[in-house]
Order: sequence, then structure tokens, then C-alpha cells
Amino acid sequence: MKYLIVGGVAGGATAAARLRRNDEQAEIILFEKGKYISYANCGLPYYIGGIIQDREKLFVQTPEIFGKRFNLDVRTESEVISVDLGQKRVLVRNGKGEEYAESYDKLLLSPGAIPVRPPLPGIDSEGIFTLRNVDDTDDIKKFLQTRDVKKAVVVGGGFIGLEMAENLWHNNIRVSVIEMANQVMTPVDYSTAAIIHEHLRQKGVDLLLNESVISFERTASGLKVNFKSGRVIDTDMVILSIGVRPNNSLAVSAGLKIGERGGIVVDKFLRTSDESVYAVGDVIEYPHPLTGKPWMNFLAVPANRQGRIAADNMSKGNVVMYEGAVGTAIAKVFDMTVATTGLPAKRLAQESIDYCSSITHSGSNAGYYPGAAPMSIKITFDRLTGKLYGAQIVGYQGVDKRIDQFAQVIKHNGTVYDLMTLEHAYAPPFSSAKDPVAIAGYVAGNILEKKMNPFYWRELKTLDRNKVTLLDVRTADEFALCSIEGAKNIPLDELREHLDEIPRNKPVYVYCAVGLRGYLASCILKGNGFQEVKNLSGGYKTYSAVMHSLS
Repeated sequence: MKYLIVGGVAGGATAAARLRRNDEQAEIILFEKGKYISYANCGLPYYIGGIIQDREKLFVQTPEIFGKRFNLDVRTESEVISVDLGQKRVLVRNGKGEEYAESYDKLLLSPGAIPVRPPLPGIDSEGIFTLRNVDDTDDIKKFLQTRDVKKAVVVGGGFIGLEMAENLWHNNIRVSVIEMANQVMTPVDYSTAAIIHEHLRQKGVDLLLNESVISFERTASGLKVNFKSGRVIDTDMVILSIGVRPNNSLAVSAGLKIGERGGIVVDKFLRTSDESVYAVGDVIEYPHPLTGKPWMNFLAVPANRQGRIAADNMSKGNVVMYEGAVGTAIAKVFDMTVATTGLPAKRLAQESIDYCSSITHSGSNAGYYPGAAPMSIKITFDRLTGKLYGAQIVGYQGVDKRIDQFAQVIKHNGTVYDLMTLEHAYAPPFSSAKDPVAIAGYVAGNILEKKMNPFYWRELKTLDRNKVTLLDVRTADEFALCSIEGAKNIPLDELREHLDEIPRNKPVYVYCAVGLRGYLASCILKGNGFQEVKNLSGGYKTYSAVMHSLS
């Protein structure tokens, strides 16, 4: 059996190694357009920032070692330029410009994705970069080492964009982040992103939201970035992090089926529309497990998983089905960490999926143990069954552990009740007896069981304050420091003595700092005959973060 693999990073390299483990006698040829295979793509920003100092540590395997260990024919600087499905062969162009054909029994496509680079005037000017591979990294590193770079603009506030902003900051560069949307990190909801906005600004990052670039100009002193709004920024360099698109040109020219999002359509065995050709990684389009609709998932973990599955199906005859990915991602943003899995509220609304959500604020570990840090969690779930749809977390430590727990519950079609039953390791340095994941589950359970009726920060923007009683149950000192306009303050511990001061003919909207005291107050009010009582999800902490971000 002869296998050809196009693409030697993530999914392609994983598949090659797995194929060899499955079949010692097979002929396996791995083609990679670039000079390198199996490198740490996600580590590239940290090499630029000097966090990773040794460039060689970015490479998981060299072509020579990888080829020898697994008895593979690894051909770098070899671009597959066409596929003949009928003849089952590919046309390859090597580093010398020579072209030759290679036949196959089974073919795997793993060409990845390419950065979006819109045709804006001046976009090819010196000092404007994208970051996708080692060559891009070397170009940026050389520019930083040979130029006096004091200012940089990052266009795009996604995961890579913010990681680059931080690592440029580590080079003592003043950074501006430009985002066309009204928030960074679009896979999370605005209430989560608002916390990141505040943190970025605290670090001195110039964050420009709702701004779109229309052109670039090279000047004697550097670059000008021109915006649709009329704003102009002078800078020394630009990093484009607008997004990526599937590198589908090979598949398109071969006549393979392409999906509505531009990815190669694959079945549950990761087989394309041609039974001898499989595809994995950033280039494929596959149904989302929660919506059933095709989507693109540009992440390394699913690509490696797919590479293993595809190799088994190519060598054993379609024996393993791919379960799909829910989109679990995490990023370090200066001192904070933001992570997401599943579907946020805005995506559920777009898909017309009925849902409910809750926001909780917990400590990363026991509050009495030194170093406990705040952690904000938002989850989305079905308002009838409690099926967990998504989770997003922003905090300082322990975020990775918790997002992985949420992801596993989502992938296994679990509910918020499963969050309550998760058994976690507990010691004061690592968690509390009630872990933040369990607390998120308990709060969601209270909502489903009608023990608590939540309202959300968006409702306060349009709420007629004359038709409701807005009740702040924090302490008098907290209330004096900051509050929501129009609120009446009755501290929780004094509430039972002041019930007659609260009108019974209007709904009562309660809030506290993070939601816990508000919940306790709502229980007291309902237990004393108040009919319509709501508690602010996430409390004043969420409300103030959002309002500060919007201002």
C-alpha cells in the first residue's frame, strides 16, 4: 500500500506516524511545501516575545529524525500542485522548480489554512506581516532585531492577535490593537470580553474597537494606518491577524466537494467526496456536534485527533468515526487567561436555539490560602433540559483545568447537573471544597428549578426604573462607593427588618457584588410573599465591567 500525505504540520505529521505504526511495510511519502515539519505553531508568538528563547525548541521533530524514526520519505520544500483523482497521482514541484508525478493508493490532504490578507492599498508595504509559520516568525524577529521599533499595530483582536500584542509589549513596544467588531475574542460573549478590554487598557494597550482599516502608507518614518472613521495611526510595524481561510486550492482544482464555508467536505470517516482521498485539519468542514451545521475549526488539538483517525481509516478500512469538535480554545492575555468551549450566547441566538445563561464569579482556590485569584465563568444551557451548550472563563489561574471539564461535559452531551457531580481534587492551593465548575452547575440548577429568576446586564439598559424596584443588597459602604443608578440599598443582613419599605405591587430586581447575596435576598423576598423577584446574573461585577468597556 502506498500512502501520500500533503502537509507535514499537526494532522499530516500525526497521520504519517500513525500509518507507520499500523503498517510497517507500507510506502509513506510526506510532502511539505515549507522547510519544516511538525513545529509548534502556537508557540511562535512567544518566541517573538522572547519567552521562548531557543528557536530550536519550536520544532517537535526535524524532517531527518522524523523520517528515520518512522521510516518515512519526508520531502520538504515540495509543493503538491495538482491531484489527478482518476489516475490517482499527484504532481509535485520541488525546491529546484522541477516537476514530477507520484502515484498513490490513498491520499491524505492536510494543507492547513492561510492568513486572510485583504487587497487593501499599501498592504504589501515593508513592515507589514502575518504570522502563520516559521518563515513569518523569522521575518518578524529579524525586523525587530534590525529596526528601532517603538510602536506596533495589531489588526485583529482574536487569540493570535492578542498573543502577539502581549509579546510585542514584552519587547518594550507600544501596541495598538484594532478590531472591526465591538469586542476582542469574538468566540466569547461581550460580558466576558469586557473583562479582557479592561485588562488590556490597564497594561497600556491602545484598544480601538469598531474600527476598520482601509489602507496603509509607507512613509519616511514608518507606516500610516488609515481607518474608515478618518482616524490615522503612525506606527513602525503592523501585524495582520484578521483571520485565516482554508487552503483549499488543491482540492478545488481536483474537483473535490467544497462546503459552504470553503472547506473540504468530509464524512464521518474524514473521507472526501473521493473514496481514496481523506482530509484533516484546518482545511476541512465538518458538522458542529451541537448545531449539526458545517463549520471550520482552526485548532491544533482537533487536527491531531483527525490525523490519527484518518490514518486508521486509510489503513484499516473506515473503522473509526470522528465525533466532531466543539471548539475548545484558550489564550494567555498578559496576566489573565481567557478560554472558551462550545457555543456562546450570541451564537445560540444566531442559530435560533433557545437557551439560558448564568454568570458566576469564584476564586481559583480557597480564599484563605495565599494567591487566590478571581475567576469569572459564563455558561449557556438549554432552559428545559439543562443540556450544556457552552462555557467561557476569564481569570488568572486554574482556567485551563476548568475549561477542560466543561468541554468534556459538552462533548458527551451532558447537562448542568453533570457539573454538580464532577469529582474534583481539592486542597486549598488548588481549589475550594465547592469548585467553580460545581458552583456554575448549582447556579444553573437553581435557574432551571425556578429557585432563582435571573436578569442580565443588557436588560438594565432598557429597564423602566419607574415600573420596578431596583434593590442593592450590598453593604452601605459598597453602595456608597458605586452603584447602579436608581437603586435602593437595603443590605442583605438587614433585609428582613425592612421588607415593608419595598413595594409589593412592582417586580423587584435584586443585585449584589457577584450574585450570591442577590440570590439569598431573592429567597427571602419570595419566602415573604413577593411574587416577581429577579437576581442580576454576575452581579455588579459583571455590570460594571461591561459599562466601563462600553464607555
